[in-house]
Amino acid sequence: MTTKEKVLQITNQFDVNIIFAQRLLNMTEDRLELEEISKIIEDRPKPFVKWVGGKRQLLKQFRKMDLYPPHNFDSLNSTYFEPFVGGGAVFFDLLPKKAVLSDLNRELVVTYNVIKNNIEKLIVSLKKHKYDKDHYSKVRSKNLNKLSDLEIASRFIFLNRTCFNGMYRVNSKGQFNVPFGRYNNPTICDEENLRKVSSALQDVEIIVQDYKNVLKKAKKGDFIYFDPPYYPVSKTASFTSYTKESFLDTEQIELRDTFLALHKRGCFVMLSNSDTPFINKIYKEIKKDGVNINKVKAGRAINSNGAKRGKINEVLITNY
Repeated sequence: MTTKEKVLQITNQFDVNIIFAQRLLNMTEDRLELEEISKIIEDRPKPFVKWVGGKRQLLKQFRKMDLYPPHNFDSLNSTYFEPFVGGGAVFFDLLPKKAVLSDLNRELVVTYNVIKNNIEKLIVSLKKHKYDKDHYSKVRSKNLNKLSDLEIASRFIFLNRTCFNGMYRVNSKGQFNVPFGRYNNPTICDEENLRKVSSALQDVEIIVQDYKNVLKKAKKGDFIYFDPPYYPVSKTASFTSYTKESFLDTEQIELRDTFLALHKRGCFVMLSNSDTPFINKIYKEIKKDGVNINKVKAGRAINSNGAKRGKINEVLITNY
């Protein structure tokens, strides 16, 4: 059986993507040991934060539509970029050999790097938190400029695990302002998964940087996945502010132009966004260049009106 046939058998039997299947085969030294592979899959890391709009729910749909990952991406020699990393669902699904993760959310990137470099002290710090509204308010009100990176990471994870619906929202001053959430004994410190995440991040570059600067080093054959702040589906739909800066028409067009530039450079590019007339319009303008607009169904878990929660269309833009 050829290596390609082994990889396909792994993807079909275990319902994983081809990049992770290749990694599994390499980890087992090209042996098709199904029991060993099953154990590795069971022990793989998962995103350490809850993230509104996270892509875990959609990855299987992407694969079934044959849109993810790109068939010709050489994960052993090329680099994966995720410039709006958020919860990192796609990175943790792929677990590529070479990756650059970035975001403008400084707290998030600090947290990734603390997990990577100082996991045991972070676990100790997280265990000191308690699920209590007064404690939540006290932690939320802390001045980030007076906290160490370890304290920022501990605060970030605690607030994420105990705030309303795992939302991340800041006000015009960049201050986190999501209210306390109601849960039955939430897991604040998942130390087993955090150690797995730390191990997965050891060879990964994680930086606070604008996507345009990060992608200056992307080269032919690299794979970039964009999951930017979504364009609002209505004037009242933009209920969260991911950073204090906006990401509306001008920013979406700049991102579209970056997508096209990467396409012309020979990169594999995939982008998620809301299925709105504006987003469809700006990407239809570059369809002639070999760009494809695909529609996918996504669950909408947050809405002030419970009756309006459910499946909605999103677009998945690809250049392959």
